[in-house]
Amino acid sequence: MRLKNDIYVYEWTNPYENNCNSYFIGGDVQALIDPGLTGYVPDLLKHMFADGIKKEDIHYVINTHSHPDHFQGSEVFDQEKIKVGLHTKEIEFLKGDGSELYNLFGINVPRMNVNFPLEEGDMALGDRIFKVILAPGHSPGSIGLYWPEQKALFCGDVIFDQSVGRTDFPGGNGTLLKKSIMSFAELDLELILPGHMGIVTGKNNIQKNFNLIIQGIFPYI
Repeated sequence: MRLKNDIYVYEWTNPYENNCNSYFIGGDVQALIDPGLTGYVPDLLKHMFADGIKKEDIHYVINTHSHPDHFQGSEVFDQEKIKVGLHTKEIEFLKGDGSELYNLFGINVPRMNVNFPLEEGDMALGDRIFKVILAPGHSPGSIGLYWPEQKALFCGDVIFDQSVGRTDFPGGNGTLLKKSIMSFAELDLELILPGHMGIVTGKNNIQKNFNLIIQGIFPYI
């Protein structure tokens, strides 16, 4: 579904199966954010095709973190043609403790090498400039992908609508998660596009969401 301008949203709404929200940025960017579990990628591509987006249109696959329900589907894409991104800290995490989550759920770790290592700071995708924000807490190398031009934040599992990412998986850290959320709260935002649950739109609603989380959830993290 086209949300606005070149942002397309593919929310995961099945309460009985675990997978993530996926997003696509069209125009000159052509980036898929968080493809989800491998088994669900064909369905994702089907919905994208209905919006006029073909698999060969995808130039980048940007992952907010390495948990299976976000990252595993990256293995579907041909790395000779597509750049698959993950933060360098998360790449190292996946080589060690990060693989435990895959084993816990009986899921295979993707057999692939990330060919587009991400670092904190400005990053060009196509002819647009994004900002990679390292946001540990849910996992050590989680990122927020901020698009200043659209005042949009693709935040993975760091923050949700009236909730936050869990910290009890390997590599989780509540103190770091709170710091990451506070860094997001300083951004000029009109859109929060999380890895699960609904989108938060509008500056006032976003500020209310941060306030609710800081006041109501932080004391328990």
